Amino acid sequence: MPSAALQDPAAPHDWVGIEASLDAHGHAVLPGLLTAAQCEALAALYPHQEGFRSRVVMARHGFGRGEYKYFAYPLPPLLQELRHALYPRLAPIANRWSHQLSLATRYPDRLDSFLRRCHAAGQTRPTPLILRYGEGDHNCLHQDLYGELVFPLQVAILLSRPGRDFEGGEFVMTERSGEGQRAEVVPLDQGDAVVFTVHQRPASGRRGVRRLAMRHGVGRVHAGLRHTVGLIFHDAG
Repeated sequence: MPSAALQDPAAPHDWVGIEASLDAHGHAVLPGLLTAAQCEALAALYPHQEGFRSRVVMARHGFGRGEYKYFAYPLPPLLQELRHALYPRLAPIANRWSHQLSLATRYPDRLDSFLRRCHAAGQTRPTPLILRYGEGDHNCLHQDLYGELVFPLQVAILLSRPGRDFEGGEFVMTERSGEGQRAEVVPLDQGDAVVFTVHQRPASGRRGVRRLAMRHGVGRVHAGLRHTVGLIFHDAG
């Protein structure tokens, strides 16, 4: 639950507009979710071993180039509060999408309840992560599924400042349906967050509701160092 110290970082944002953007495009930007100081403090965690459960070198798995680390429980307090503050804003959208897609899944109002459901299903490993990209690195288009229980929205927060800390490295989303494919670059500044579709989303078409398959990735970094935090609301099996 968000503390008074953080004063619910989700509250100042236009959630009517965010929901409309998610419905129309599969993603929405939350500008200035974190301050520059908060971003730099999170990025400074990356070189340390404590607080993480694993490190992944992307090239070893065909994921692209670069690396990332999954946080261990307990999460850093800022990420814990962000995860719990954002989930209740997104759960009603997730439930509406599930209904539109004729899925039986319904998501509880609070993150603690959803995580208990994940853990009962054997998905107990925390999924929030921090990613680091250097010159020439990129992230292939993918979906962060991790198990049978999947929350359909997730959040990425850019910790580095474009044009100062790095060049290139744009956040990219693709959308695929029976009517074709679409790709879109989502501009972000330091501290901005993007809420986006994990797997699929509904869209109205001539013949009713269509399922659009979504993927996300990061374009090639031309220079510098780019750090991002990812907040995934389902845990991993």
